[in-house]
Amino acid sequence: MKILYGVVGEGMGHAMRSRVVLDHLFAEGHEVVIMASSRAVEYLERFFDEVHRIHGLHIIYEENRVRMDRTIFSNALAGNEALPDQIGAYFDLVNEFDPEVVVSDFESWTYLFGQLHGLPILSIDNMQIINRCSHEPAIVGDEEASFAVTRAFIKGKLPFCEHYFITTFFYPQVRRERTSLHPPILRREILDARSERGDHLLVYQTAEGHDALVHALEAAGMPCRVYGLRRHITEDQVQGDLVFRPFSESVFIDDLRTARAVIAGGGFTLMGECVYLKKPMLCVPVGGQFEQVLNARYLEHLGFGKMAREVDADEVKGFVKLIGPCERALSAYAQDGNADLFRALDEELDRIVAGL
Repeated sequence: MKILYGVVGEGMGHAMRSRVVLDHLFAEGHEVVIMASSRAVEYLERFFDEVHRIHGLHIIYEENRVRMDRTIFSNALAGNEALPDQIGAYFDLVNEFDPEVVVSDFESWTYLFGQLHGLPILSIDNMQIINRCSHEPAIVGDEEASFAVTRAFIKGKLPFCEHYFITTFFYPQVRRERTSLHPPILRREILDARSERGDHLLVYQTAEGHDALVHALEAAGMPCRVYGLRRHITEDQVQGDLVFRPFSESVFIDDLRTARAVIAGGGFTLMGECVYLKKPMLCVPVGGQFEQVLNARYLEHLGFGKMAREVDADEVKGFVKLIGPCERALSAYAQDGNADLFRALDEELDRIVAGL
């Protein structure tokens, strides 16, 4: 089939899992055109010959919180500059590729192309779980307003798709038709990694300026391998028990598979990898992002880790005491790679080809 595949660029998790799905689609013999925005373009270009750049939203963080005013202003400027290119890319696709189906990982331009041309659209992401599943009051907790706003946004993002494939390690009740839940999409590097129980904490924080976390780790007195807080370094920097590392995918995965536990935000991709590798996680959701809060609360509810609004030395020490119970809870988790999602996706594409 001719497939138009769109990848949103905010958060590298979308690009990382899309790479896995794209590998599968190409291996199955499909012809695919890839559209992506922001950092997803550079990432996907490492694996595929051609990736078309389109404009996408980006988020500005300070001190582990979304700065909504700066985010809106920056996106407005970038959107005005990008609009002519969007129109050009749109007509190029119409004239040259003529796709038969659209697959979107939370990406709007390819979705709009599919809607305007009456094409079947398949959604593959984790975000739709907020809108298309029911969540207990204990999980939503004191975030009712954020939940309502986020659900309304997601509901309007990609409505009326042919099917919604939702990746997840937790399984609330599905409340809408044409929806199915599947285990997290895992990179081959994660599937090949052999989990070992080391003595260090892996710390991953992408929001620059999160100084409070550094002070907490220093006071905790445990070896930590820290990624993301010093983005511009080119070699390891040692500060007491903390080793700040430049990002290297292979080194990061090795540190992950040998970690005693993980401290990170509430992004779904790393969380899913921790669950698969059976690594307890102290999750610190980014302020202003309900999706991360939801992920963290389900993680804690299942006994796989702990959620914290802020991190201090006592919080880290308390989490370390929970590592054993978390490991026992994680020992029951099982996942057959990406087989479940790929089987369901192939069946849906077959139905589309058959005109069902």
